[in-house]
Amino acid sequence: MPEAAAPFDRWLAALETRHLGTLRFTEVSRALRALSSAYVERRNRLGHGAALDGGGKRAAFALFYGPLHFLTAAHIVRQLPDLPRADTLVDLGCGTGAVGAALATTLTHVPRVVGIDRHQWAIAEAAQTYEHFRLRAQMRREDAVRAAWPTRRTLLVAGWFANELDDDLRARLLDRLLRAQQHGASVLVIEPISRRLTPWWDGWADAVRQRRGRADEWRFDVELPEIVRRLDRAAGLSHAELTARSLWLPGSRPEAAPD
Repeated sequence: MPEAAAPFDRWLAALETRHLGTLRFTEVSRALRALSSAYVERRNRLGHGAALDGGGKRAAFALFYGPLHFLTAAHIVRQLPDLPRADTLVDLGCGTGAVGAALATTLTHVPRVVGIDRHQWAIAEAAQTYEHFRLRAQMRREDAVRAAWPTRRTLLVAGWFANELDDDLRARLLDRLLRAQQHGASVLVIEPISRRLTPWWDGWADAVRQRRGRADEWRFDVELPEIVRRLDRAAGLSHAELTARSLWLPGSRPEAAPD
């Protein structure tokens, strides 16, 4: 459980109340099975909004993947040494805002958050997440790969985002992240540990290591929240441990870094 256990628990309770207010648990668990299948077998549709194309999938995404991503991201950032202070955290492809909220509330200095996603539902959901954790936040409905980003004293976060892009957009994202780092931004990328889902990972890791960044694999035991455990079991999934890969690249410090 993250250090800010009470806010996390209240957030999760609010999610459960809101998303199960109009849907039965069986409907959400059935949607979770379909959503899980889409992530594994029909990834080419994810960039076109397949993960969020119905109320059941949206509820499953918020109630299941949101808390898992929050817990995983908070664990990772606590393990990274000497994180530079960031005044702004840019949550690229923010989804429900779970990753940005986890990082912002785990860092020693709480930054303002900019959540960028092209899906209106995700923007609205993330806004509620950031508000729940009392974060200063700005929401932008844009394509996160093409949107303008700040760089000075900024942490750019791409959590479970790059794997949903096609090859061309993913290459463009990496190029932009590396150029932003040259102008002072720090970069954190978090993705699934599965090689099947991230066949491009080694190339990204090499590019980050060449700039004295680091690539890590994470596995850690966790006591899942009750609603997540019930959905996990009902959908035939198994999250006895949480896993992820991450890339960490501290920002360079040029004499005059443009925003």
